[in-house]
Amino acid sequence: MLRFVIRRVWQMIPTVFGVILITFLLFNVVGGSPALMTLGKHVTPRALEEFDEVRGFNKPLIFGWWGKTRALATETFEHSAGSWRGVTNAEFVAGAGLRLTGEAPVPLAFPLLPTNTYRLKLTYRLAEGASAVFQGLEKQPLEFSKVWKTVVLDFRSGARPTETDLVFRVTGGALELRAIKLQRGVGQPFDSQLVFYLNQIRHFDFGMSSSLNQPVSTLLKQGIGPSLTLMLPILIGEEVLAIVLALACAFYRNTWLDRSLVIVAVALMSINYLVWIVGGQFVLGQKLGWFPVWGYESWFYLLLPVLIGIISGLGGNLRFYRTIMLDEMYKDYIRTALAKGVSKGGVLFKHVLKNAMIPVVTNVVIALPFLYTGNFLLESFFGIPGLGYLGINAINSSDVDVVRALVFIGSVLFVVANLVTDLLYAWLDPRVRLE
Repeated sequence: MLRFVIRRVWQMIPTVFGVILITFLLFNVVGGSPALMTLGKHVTPRALEEFDEVRGFNKPLIFGWWGKTRALATETFEHSAGSWRGVTNAEFVAGAGLRLTGEAPVPLAFPLLPTNTYRLKLTYRLAEGASAVFQGLEKQPLEFSKVWKTVVLDFRSGARPTETDLVFRVTGGALELRAIKLQRGVGQPFDSQLVFYLNQIRHFDFGMSSSLNQPVSTLLKQGIGPSLTLMLPILIGEEVLAIVLALACAFYRNTWLDRSLVIVAVALMSINYLVWIVGGQFVLGQKLGWFPVWGYESWFYLLLPVLIGIISGLGGNLRFYRTIMLDEMYKDYIRTALAKGVSKGGVLFKHVLKNAMIPVVTNVVIALPFLYTGNFLLESFFGIPGLGYLGINAINSSDVDVVRALVFIGSVLFVVANLVTDLLYAWLDPRVRLE
């Protein structure tokens, strides 16, 4: 068995790495700018830059020497002057782009770091007879070109940078700009967003919550307890009750009890989960006053959400387990046991239940990772400060680090649960060999 476990762990490594890559792509590429999602569009570029710097979002995505900076907005000058509006000696001309004459300062949103190397990529054209110089720490002349030409200029800013350190000096004509982009140099090509994220995971550092201003790992530790106290009773109560009722259906199959339980199971499955929550709070909490509907002060506050969780999930599990039990009841070994004089109760508990444990275990183990993440709706509606409540608040406030941590940990736990399922298969059924 040890060899099997070691082999499966080795197989899990690329799977977990795939989960890491998917999580990385979802939050660093597909979702857009995390800084804009979290802070909004009306904050200063400096605040966005500081957010990116702390979380590594201003580094190259996977590999490269150049990362982004918000000191200068990337512009194309097709329809307007953009951030260059109001700059001295800069004029937007429709169809021609941005025309610079004389001395035109680059409109930086905040000072550049003197210790960094920067790269300015611009598309321009310059008529013959005119001259243009871009000046950072050193002067870099631009060649004349009647057609649009793209060049890359590497430079450093001054030792004491200000917002007007970068200047275009044009004489004898006009410099027309079609596009401009500023990038920040990094120390080495592997100093990327992906490597930054992998280092965070290696040190179990999931970053800082932007909405609560606390380490995400601290929030996870605080939320796991309330989530488990809610989800464990729901899981145990739901599974035990569903198995007992499924055995009753098998024992009294094709009777009024079996048919009644099937009708109840279908009815429970048909009612929306949200209806159970709102209805339970209104009837049992507000009208009858049997249970509190908000808070986490004692075990009494968990009774109503646990009851709702068990009832809402009972229908699907009862239908599933009933099908399994009835399938076992019609097999040859059951008929043989009954022919040998084994009582109906003995057949149910010694044979049917034992041989039906593999799908039962599969259903239970698959549910285990969700114990960690909690129940989003129950925790939100009942004010239980678990990970589900934390996750809902993180989504509403665009707290990227918290959402990313919950998604990653839940995915890893799901992979581990599959390994536990295989081990339990071999323990429950001697015919299953771990190879």
